[in-house]
Amino acid sequence: MSIVLYWHPMSSATPIACALAELGVPHERVKIDIRTGEQRRPEYLALNPNGKVPTMTVDGAPMFEALAIHLWLGHRFGVERGLWPAGGTPEALQALSWCTWSYVTYGALVGRLHVATQGEEVWRNAAQAEALLRQLSELLAVLDARLAQQPWMLGADYSLVDLVVGSVLGYSVYLGAPVNAHPHVQAWLARVQARPAMQIDA
Repeated sequence: MSIVLYWHPMSSATPIACALAELGVPHERVKIDIRTGEQRRPEYLALNPNGKVPTMTVDGAPMFEALAIHLWLGHRFGVERGLWPAGGTPEALQALSWCTWSYVTYGALVGRLHVATQGEEVWRNAAQAEALLRQLSELLAVLDARLAQQPWMLGADYSLVDLVVGSVLGYSVYLGAPVNAHPHVQAWLARVQARPAMQIDA
């Protein structure tokens, strides 16, 4: 199987590179310079019509959207490596739920916070950012309650679910999300980020 990851360092593609490293999956990395607009070239748009990273090809067949790639990697490689629950188990349902929670429920607020704090001047809005931070704190309280009962997202052992959720939360900290107000989340995130596979560089 030939796997190629099209990515840019310090982007939404970085967690995919981390997941591939955690799984020990051989792959090629192709850097797409999003600062110079390489993601809008016709040959790249043929792989990813959204013109964003990440894109991953499997034997030449492309897939895009980070969450979709994470879930595919979990199913294809994670089960045999003990990093993803087997299908048909209660843990598999939780894995799908929490990965989607991180990218959709929590991630949507993170995206809006990015616009309100880091976007173009016309879109920046301090009052909206404050409201979004309150909503993120409410969601973090939900996660904190879960992690108060167990060390990792699915229970006693680390899994790719921790990597996926931790990657989204890690970016939210950069934007000011109050993770440090939720001690179980804060301690768990530190453990996730300390794993060797998370130390991806350029």
